[in-house]
Parts: sequence; structure tokens; C-alpha cells
Amino acid sequence: MTEINQEFVKAIYDTVIKEGIDEYKDLYETVEVDSSMDAYWKNAITLYQDSNPEEKETLLKMMEQTMIDTVSHMLGIIDGSSTLNDSELEPKLLLDSQDTENELQDSFLELIELKSYDNDEENR
Repeated sequence: MTEINQEFVKAIYDTVIKEGIDEYKDLYETVEVDSSMDAYWKNAITLYQDSNPEEKETLLKMMEQTMIDTVSHMLGIIDGSSTLNDSELEPKLLLDSQDTENELQDSFLELIELKSYDNDEENR
């Protein structure tokens, strides 16, 4: 795994996953439901706000895992380890003009695994 790939997937994690979950948590905890809201958001916010702390944590973990799975799949498509349905396109991503060597998805999943291990160690 190259250093540039590591830097890129860490930045993806910090920006998309970590900040994304923080933004959703803030949104769900602070927004007040009103009649002008879209039904989806009204239901989602009500579900979260009516949940107990353990349920809220589970909902946030579900969102985080969905985000991780989506980013991983996108990186796999860019790497070529996953394919697009009904498409012959072969995407390629260069980072500072360097080939990512089809390692982005693996690098991202290694980072997730490391973070999961670190969290498990902290909770012991």
C-alpha cells in the first residue's frame, strides 16, 4: 500500500464517514420537526429523537456502516475490483499523477479494520 493511497483513504474516511456521522448526529439531535418538513425527514428525525440512547447509537452505527460499505464499493469500482452493471467503462484514478495500483478499496478496508481494532481496544 502506497503512502499516497493511505493519505487519500484516510482523508476520505475523515471527510465522508467521520464528519458525515457527526453532521447526521447533530442534525437528528437538534432539528425540530414541523409541519413544513418532508415526510421522510419528519419520520427519520422522529424515529431518532424518540429512541433511547442505546437505540440512537445503533442507528448511528447503521448509518456509519452503510456509508463505509458505499465508499468501499465506489473505491472498488474505481480500482476495477468491482464492476459497473451493464458498462464496459474502466475507470482509473490518479493521485498527484500517480497510479493508485488498484489498492484503494483494500487500503480503505484496512483503515476501517484498524479503526475497528483500535475502538475494540479502547472499550476493553
